[in-house]
Amino acid sequence: MELDLGAVRAFIAIADHQHFGEAADQLALTQQAISKRIAKLEAGLGTTLFQRSRNGSGLTEDGTAFLPHARALIALADQARESVSGRVRPLRVDVLETRLAATELIRDFLHAHAGVEVDIITSSGLRSGRSALVSGAIDVAFARVVGALDPSIDHLPVYLEPLHVLIGRKHRLAAHRQIRLSELTDSVARMPGNEPGSEWRQYYDDLAADFRLTIDTSGPYFGLEHLLDDIADSADSIVFTGERLRAPWHPEVVQIPVVEPIPGYPHSMLWQRRNRHPALPRLIDYVTAGFRPYDPEIHWLPTAELHSGLWGKPHVRESRRP
Repeated sequence: MELDLGAVRAFIAIADHQHFGEAADQLALTQQAISKRIAKLEAGLGTTLFQRSRNGSGLTEDGTAFLPHARALIALADQARESVSGRVRPLRVDVLETRLAATELIRDFLHAHAGVEVDIITSSGLRSGRSALVSGAIDVAFARVVGALDPSIDHLPVYLEPLHVLIGRKHRLAAHRQIRLSELTDSVARMPGNEPGSEWRQYYDDLAADFRLTIDTSGPYFGLEHLLDDIADSADSIVFTGERLRAPWHPEVVQIPVVEPIPGYPHSMLWQRRNRHPALPRLIDYVTAGFRPYDPEIHWLPTAELHSGLWGKPHVRESRRP
């Protein structure tokens, strides 16, 4: 079969939003039209790409395998069109989840740079971001960098995000204005569905080992709203979060900074060295100017970041530009 690019675009939109209705809105289609495109694509490929449920549409194993190739295919199609149209396409930026700090950073960048267009893509973090950068399916990825990268990928640290905890009002620490890490040894940090082998799982494993914390990854993850309901009913459970998380408001849950030391989650920006998108140097300059280095007197970082030597000093902008 020859792949229908419209169907492939629909597949990517649903994978990003995990919802047929939201993907249809993005593509200015009816939900019936986008469903027909996916049905045609699945029939042609001879497999099921999505698992439909009341909570949304998640990728099947085959859908996950197809996604990076679909992104690469659409990227090539867009580049082919741009080569004759002269139009500059939006900068494609990959983030782990739209509630997290990277999305807020991009929002701030767009407020400071009128006229720049950005497409936000959600993925599974560093593992999918690396391959998508190499294939050209995305221009930029934000993730914690661990392990080796392809030689074609450059990166720099952009934001050391202080951790907070979300905690129910029944918890003994709920009235505190700050919480020391040592005070959390009797609590259970809930992280249902925390993905083994992911860069964030490794971060929290290191944090737990250094400060004798308990992390519970059991159970399916039904979304942050459901998790906050569980926290509100508990006297000993907490949820770690970054200070810039856009958490849904809950009357029985409070957000409190963690101190002594402040655990910092290290966000980096990654891009392909040969990428020549005109907005990329502007984004690099913006995040470099806002970088605040690690302070060993107040912060905690995993050993991997300390050994990298990248987090302790500001970076020279010109040497990092593509």
